[in-house]
Amino acid sequence: MSATTIHFVRHGEVHNPDHLLYERLPGFHLSDRGRRMAEATGRYLAENPQTNTAVAVFSSPLERTRETAGIILDHLNEARAELVVADPNGRRLPPLKLATDDRLIEAGNEFRGRRIGHGSGALWRPENLKLIRNLYKPTWGESYRQIAARMSAFAHEKIDAYAGRQIIVVSHESPIWSFRHLLETGHPEHNMLLRHAALASVTSVTFDCDTHQVMSITYVDPAANVA
Repeated sequence: MSATTIHFVRHGEVHNPDHLLYERLPGFHLSDRGRRMAEATGRYLAENPQTNTAVAVFSSPLERTRETAGIILDHLNEARAELVVADPNGRRLPPLKLATDDRLIEAGNEFRGRRIGHGSGALWRPENLKLIRNLYKPTWGESYRQIAARMSAFAHEKIDAYAGRQIIVVSHESPIWSFRHLLETGHPEHNMLLRHAALASVTSVTFDCDTHQVMSITYVDPAANVA
């Protein structure tokens, strides 16, 4: 039985001193801690024989995911060069390159640019809270069903394209969790406050190549202790 594993990585912490809901806004980069988080996850992926033979790395087009993916790439390519990581046939693996895919982007959100907290325009002001009527089915932007559909289309395309191999995908909390929730429960709707996809964490999904059925889902948080 041939299987394809997709390792979904959430980006590291973002530099956001004004506490804005940045969503898809440009100009939001990893913080210093976020880079350290990406380094920790990059080391984990490069040292783990279950992940260091990945044959492709994809990311959302946003800065924070591309920066996280770039750090991961550096670690994986260093492992390929120094440890001579080989494929199952013993052949040396070539350096990886980053590819972006719009289907991996953060969820659309009508509150983009608003502050999270107190002050003028803050998300939690009463006039805004009126719009947040249902945490399971958000009415303020892209639906969980839409998010999961584009993530699912990406995943099923790559299951066939990389049959029997592993790839690494750097995305965002909402897309990763919405897709996982769909796979585990049959529906993507969920309470956004109960997600389990920490910054720089890795959610690995293994699919049967013939049926595209899920064989296993695992989760690790390599950056949990990064200060």
